[in-house]
Amino acid sequence: MTRADLQTPVRDEAQMIAAILAGNTELYHELVRPYELAVYRMALSYMKNESDAEDVAQEAFLKAFRKLSAFRGQSKFSTWLISITLNEARRRLRHDKTLRFESLDEPPEEGAHVSPAILRDWREIPSEALGRSEVRELLQAAINHLSPIYRQVLLLRDVEDLSIEETATVLEISLSSVKVRLHRARMMLQKELAPKLKSLNPKRRWFQWS
Repeated sequence: MTRADLQTPVRDEAQMIAAILAGNTELYHELVRPYELAVYRMALSYMKNESDAEDVAQEAFLKAFRKLSAFRGQSKFSTWLISITLNEARRRLRHDKTLRFESLDEPPEEGAHVSPAILRDWREIPSEALGRSEVRELLQAAINHLSPIYRQVLLLRDVEDLSIEETATVLEISLSSVKVRLHRARMMLQKELAPKLKSLNPKRRWFQWS
């Protein structure tokens, strides 16, 4: 058996989309299945209510299906899908008038100086520690405590692993705003997590410093 035989087959999403548009609609679930959790997380980052987030996610999948013929492949399918999710969440919030968000285009951030992040990457918490339910719960709670504009950037960049450019496109903000918000989000996450993690294991160096 060759190494190629052991490799996981690469998904050809363009081919899958073409097949769906040609009538094989059952393939749609297979197309979106890898992104179900990402869509739900992004919906929850706006709604902060599991029921509403599920409704937003479901509507986003339906809209993506109905608009699939409009997808031109100029971005990754996952990026396009998350954009639909966030637009649906914003639409629902505007309609319900339940929350008032900070502006998505804040002038002070545009010229802000971005210093090197003290915390290089919160994902550098040791994997064996993240496997502990207590640590996972602390991390999730810390992310949930971030205000929406910081939580969304953190999720897109550090959880969904979108590029800075893709994140800016999805959130409809500038590249500099993405960098500033990500830096602030990581700093706030570190500030909340550091003392709690240290209490779990005082001898462990939880964070990597620049």
